Amino acid sequence: MSELREHIAASFSAQGLMATLGARLVVVNEGEVQIALLPRPELSQQHGYIHAGALTSVLDSACGYAALTVAPAGLDVLTVEFKINFVRPALADRFLAIGKVTKAGKTLTVCQGEMVGELGSRRETVAVMQATIINVAGHAR
Repeated sequence: MSELREHIAASFSAQGLMATLGARLVVVNEGEVQIALLPRPELSQQHGYIHAGALTSVLDSACGYAALTVAPAGLDVLTVEFKINFVRPALADRFLAIGKVTKAGKTLTVCQGEMVGELGSRRETVAVMQATIINVAGHAR
């Protein structure tokens, strides 16, 4: 496992929410991170779709970790803001959150996120996100 993947995986495994949701880190490349989420009844809303809050959290993490892959050594990241648009109901066999760095600066990194629903052989975009991530010293614990 590469040093970059190990760094991202260690941080990801420390996130209680991702563990609670059952999210899995599946791809780590410089400037891109993908996180998978399998639907479960505990993550649904009243119509049976996966709750927007669960999908938003996973997509936010994908964007944040994409930003961390390009952050200066020794710095961590935090989300400053994001905008998300849901473009179809979240009904799928598996969801894949894809976070990609659009522009990395010294202080702020802008990322684009896409939540893809996989249903059988079909892949459809469920939501899109734009996120701004800030580089910060260390981390709080």
